[in-house]
Formats: sequence, structure tokens, C-alpha cells
Amino acid sequence: MTCKEAERLVMPYIKNELGDEELEGFLKHMESCPNCREELEIYFTVEAGILQLDSEAGNYNIKGALEATVEQSRQRLQAIRLIKTVKYAVSTLCIMSLMITILLQCRIWMQMGLLG
Repeated sequence: MTCKEAERLVMPYIKNELGDEELEGFLKHMESCPNCREELEIYFTVEAGILQLDSEAGNYNIKGALEATVEQSRQRLQAIRLIKTVKYAVSTLCIMSLMITILLQCRIWMQMGLLG
């Protein structure tokens, strides 16, 4: 992902509007590019400041909130990877079970003289 693409995704990220693939690329880029990370911090600070003014809440840890948001995004991606892995494993096991069942049934039929 280029810096220009990452900068375009800053506001959708803050508003939690990124898809899984975009989110993964965005987070990887933010880890490796201090300039884009700084851009994210600036936009996040402005958004959090506006929300703070609207809610009149005081003593808000904006940097901590950004780190928590990034960590939640990472956890979301990790959960999605885990779900995909489990789904693949279950699908593989189902197909293998079906194949074994068919082979065993064919064996029974052959013993009974119904096949070949």
C-alpha cells in the first residue's frame, strides 16, 4: 500500500468503515510508515477532540484511545483469520468424511455382490 492510498483510508478507518483486506493493508502500512502514522494520529486527535467537545467529557486520553482502536482492529483481523482457518478445517473434514463413507459403502456393496 502506498502512502497516498493509506492517507485516503485514514478517515474511513477512524469511522470503522474499512473492509477486512483494506484494514489489513492499512494497519501494515501504519506500522511501517511513521509519516502516515502521524497523519492518522492527527486526524484521530481532531475527531476525538470534536467528540469530546460534543459530549463535554473531560480528561480524555486520545493517544491511548488510538492505541486501543488499533489493537481492536488487529484483534478483529486475528479473529477473522481464525474463523477462516476453522471453516477450512471443518470443510476439509466434512469432505474427507463423505469420501470415507462412500468408500465404505462401496466395500459393503462389493461384498454383497452388488458391484462389479
